[in-house]
Amino acid sequence: MGFKFEQLEVWKRALDYSEAIHSITLTFPKEELFILTAQIKRAADSIDLNIAEGSTGQSNPEQSKFLGYALRSAIEVVSCLYIARKRSLIKEEKFLVLYSEAETIVKQVQAFRKTLK
Repeated sequence: MGFKFEQLEVWKRALDYSEAIHSITLTFPKEELFILTAQIKRAADSIDLNIAEGSTGQSNPEQSKFLGYALRSAIEVVSCLYIARKRSLIKEEKFLVLYSEAETIVKQVQAFRKTLK
């Protein structure tokens, strides 16, 4: 592993979260493919992508900016989870698990961001 982001626990966690989101979208109906499915997958992928993009060869303020993008993407995923639950696309138990994991990732990103100041 030669890139700085590959050593970051928060990046690894966000990568796993992206996969979990992808897995639940496989159960969404086809009519959601270009609506909620695409949106939640892009947002989930954006979390780990922004952590990675900001980590290598960036100044601390620049890395902090990318971590801010990651935070906003995590919040977008949470909002998509609410939509999915409201549309009965996911059960309450799955919602709570994914919501809790988003909370953990947000806390980790915020803590990491504070170390850069």
